[in-house]
Amino acid sequence: MKWVPAAALIASLFATPVMASPLQCAPYAREHSDVDLHGNAATWWTQAAGTYERGHDPRTGAVLVFKATGSMPYGHVAVIEKVVDARHVILNHANWSRPGMVERDAMAEDVSAAGDWSDVRVWYSPTHSLGLRPNAAFGFIYGPEEADVPAADTAIASSDADTASSAG
Repeated sequence: MKWVPAAALIASLFATPVMASPLQCAPYAREHSDVDLHGNAATWWTQAAGTYERGHDPRTGAVLVFKATGSMPYGHVAVIEKVVDARHVILNHANWSRPGMVERDAMAEDVSAAGDWSDVRVWYSPTHSLGLRPNAAFGFIYGPEEADVPAADTAIASSDADTASSAG
């Protein structure tokens, strides 16, 4: 039997277990996009000014930035995986449907009257549908590669790639 010092034994009884915190949306978006911003998601829009191009046209690889609200006090960010059309995108993000959960290929729909992505409904896993309420959004932050792609070409390029891959 190995002897353990009493101080070590006592310390182990009162130690707080190290628990991994759930994955948040901001670190996920930073790791899966060309946008390198830090802090709460709702601050990304302002932080991006002067560093990244911002806009209201969805582009593959861009980061969609949601505003802080009562139900989302820190906002939210998600990475655009694919542009379906001017009002629908497929996105990847973390911490939306439940704490720490990573969701890939989630549908998001622009439900704003102006078509500017200022109100967005997002796929919500527990109900297996788009969320019931729209979420206020600032728009899109484009990484260096997305900034060079005209918005109209993004959806066309995606559909051309789909056609090419299905034809092969």
